[in-house]
Amino acid sequence: MVAMAISLRAQITGQKRKDQQVIIHKPDIGETESFLLNDLVYTKPRDYFKSGIKICSGEELVFSNGFESEITSEIPIQAGVGSSSAVMVSWIYFLSRMADTPVAWNAQKIGELAYKAEVLEFAEPGGMMDQYSATMGHLLYLESEPEISIKSLNPNLGIFVLGDSCEPKDTMSILQRCRDTRLEIIKKLKVKNPDFNIHTCTDVDMSPLNDEEKGIFQGTIKNRNILRQALPELEKVRPDPTCIGTRLTQHHAVLRDILQVSTPKIEAMLDASLDAGALGGKINGSGGGGCMFAYAPKNAEIVAEAIEKVGGKSFIISSDSGTRIV
Repeated sequence: MVAMAISLRAQITGQKRKDQQVIIHKPDIGETESFLLNDLVYTKPRDYFKSGIKICSGEELVFSNGFESEITSEIPIQAGVGSSSAVMVSWIYFLSRMADTPVAWNAQKIGELAYKAEVLEFAEPGGMMDQYSATMGHLLYLESEPEISIKSLNPNLGIFVLGDSCEPKDTMSILQRCRDTRLEIIKKLKVKNPDFNIHTCTDVDMSPLNDEEKGIFQGTIKNRNILRQALPELEKVRPDPTCIGTRLTQHHAVLRDILQVSTPKIEAMLDASLDAGALGGKINGSGGGGCMFAYAPKNAEIVAEAIEKVGGKSFIISSDSGTRIV
């Protein structure tokens, strides 16, 4: 997986209280959340602020006092851009400094704990690239098998345009469907191919699969191969922009035609971007709505205007550093 931290940020400010209360103000959505440190029972799905404290407490951090904080964010919410992961990473960082004995965890440790608090704690189907991207920053190549391996690429890619379709999306259902389908495909393939490995396979007997599963498997292999073609370019100090744009568009074609996670509005935004001179682009996140992005290192303003004209909300972005104290 390759992921990039972008120049839209979430921010947490706060201080300790004299009591046990934890208060989180969320002015962007007009909400305030509060609970007590000695009552961390989950009362809603994805009760992330409590899970963050639980995970940090499991790392032997002690919180004798509560704290009051405010969270603001420039990142589109529930749009496939990792907004929840950015907040969780910031929350873990904040908690590491609010503990009775503050700790200075490195970026990879913060990403690991954010993944535990956001995904593992609630048995959710999401991956870990959003958490590691948000904390480590810039462009990362991440492998999760056979063990977690993270490589910073940091090429000089230049400018992108993020386009929010403003269409609601059901991230968890899409991720669940994709994960469960792939796991079932792998299980079936191993019956006829005991040594099957999705990372290395070339010629596979697909007879155990139905037509839909064959298509999804072939799409997964196409995505794997597109990544392999792009990696050598991304490892260069100055990659070829046209090559990167082409790979993005090829990847999107698989997501659109085989995995079917695009929407008519996302397609209109991508078409408008390419017509305006973008070098490539794709839907972002799990798909089904949310955001797309276009690679436009030389004409970002024109591409942003094109996205707006077909009803999207545009943000001119670039690669950025990870979580930090400002």
